[in-house]
Amino acid sequence: MHALAPISYDEVYQPAEDTFLLLRAALAEAEPVDSVLEIGCGSGFISQELSPKVSRLLATDINPHAGRAARARGIEVIRADLFQGIKGKFDLIIFNAPYLPTQPEERTGHWIDRALDGGESGRETVDRFIEDLAGHLRPEGRALLLISSLTGLAEVQQTAKAAGLTAKVVAEEGCFFERLYVLRLGTIYSSSGSGPGAT
Repeated sequence: MHALAPISYDEVYQPAEDTFLLLRAALAEAEPVDSVLEIGCGSGFISQELSPKVSRLLATDINPHAGRAARARGIEVIRADLFQGIKGKFDLIIFNAPYLPTQPEERTGHWIDRALDGGESGRETVDRFIEDLAGHLRPEGRALLLISSLTGLAEVQQTAKAAGLTAKVVAEEGCFFERLYVLRLGTIYSSSGSGPGAT
């Protein structure tokens, strides 16, 4: 029998202002019938709070320490880079993205970088998430994406529009030197009253 690998909590993003803002938005958005996917679950705090209130919840993180930390909270976790290897579609997908603009010399080379490093624009991981999102949403599905004013709200909304998605701010909060936003993303054709195919 193999011993369980240790969890290095220094390598795991711990709940902070962005976590709590996304959790509040997720609790307001989630329905009991929802099948939920949390991308980049970190410590598993949001998934643990949300799991009892929805039909099913699956979490992912590329960081093995984060995956083990979330499993220790009783969360079903897959180690994955965003949607890699994820089959099926979900009613609600949530993601506290790595949104900080980061220069190469600012990277530490440790796993914790994956929770913080948004690339030079702050949007590298956000853009990849948006590009693949529609293929993992059910017809009336939606996603909650947390970003920062440092990421570029207008640029993220434009990327979403180009991907055939609506992107509406549903929660925001000032925090130190930035403003945090939760965007509600949905496919244009499933958004009531607007877009192609709306009835």
